[in-house]
Amino acid sequence: MKTTIIAAAISLSGILMCQSAWSQSVWVSDEFEVTLRSGPSTGNAIDMMVTSGTELEVLERDPDTGYTRVRTNGGTEGWVLSRYLMGEPSAREQLQTLTGQLTDASERDSSLNNQLSSIRSDHDASERRIEELERDKSRLEKELTDIKRTSANALALNSENTKLRDQLMDADIRVDTLEQESRELNNQTSRYWFMSGGLVLVVGMVLGLWLPRMQWQRRSRYDRF
Repeated sequence: MKTTIIAAAISLSGILMCQSAWSQSVWVSDEFEVTLRSGPSTGNAIDMMVTSGTELEVLERDPDTGYTRVRTNGGTEGWVLSRYLMGEPSAREQLQTLTGQLTDASERDSSLNNQLSSIRSDHDASERRIEELERDKSRLEKELTDIKRTSANALALNSENTKLRDQLMDADIRVDTLEQESRELNNQTSRYWFMSGGLVLVVGMVLGLWLPRMQWQRRSRYDRF
């Protein structure tokens, strides 16, 4: 009984292993080579092997034999089976092309991202520079206002100084006039005193001459009596 159970278990395990092996998925490789023959039949010599995805130039088609005469990029001519030829690149080649394009697009996107980052950095730097210029503008406007105020005060002071200079010049002129008048008065006073002194001298001389005569006349009159 135990032997029967063990045998059944072994058989079941083998069945399961076989089912597991058959359930695996596989794909046919697209890596293969095509013979390039010297003529349109298998009896002709093989000149070279052409790998899948190779681009060939069609020179002639032979529907009866099912071969096509082609030329490689290297200049070799020969015959290959027409059923191995396609009007467009294989899916593998297209995938490689698309992968390359996607890589290029990714690189361009990375470059564009770098450019965008650089542009954003330049923009931020420009914004900071604009803020600095705005601050400088405000400071310069304040300084200009102060300069205008100072200039206005300076102009007012200059005008006041001009008025004071004019008044000083007028005062100097008046002083000169007064000094001239004082000199003239002094001269007149001197002349007056000179004339007064002369007049007193003349009066004194007259009195000096006249008084003795008056006294003599009085004496003579008294003597008569």
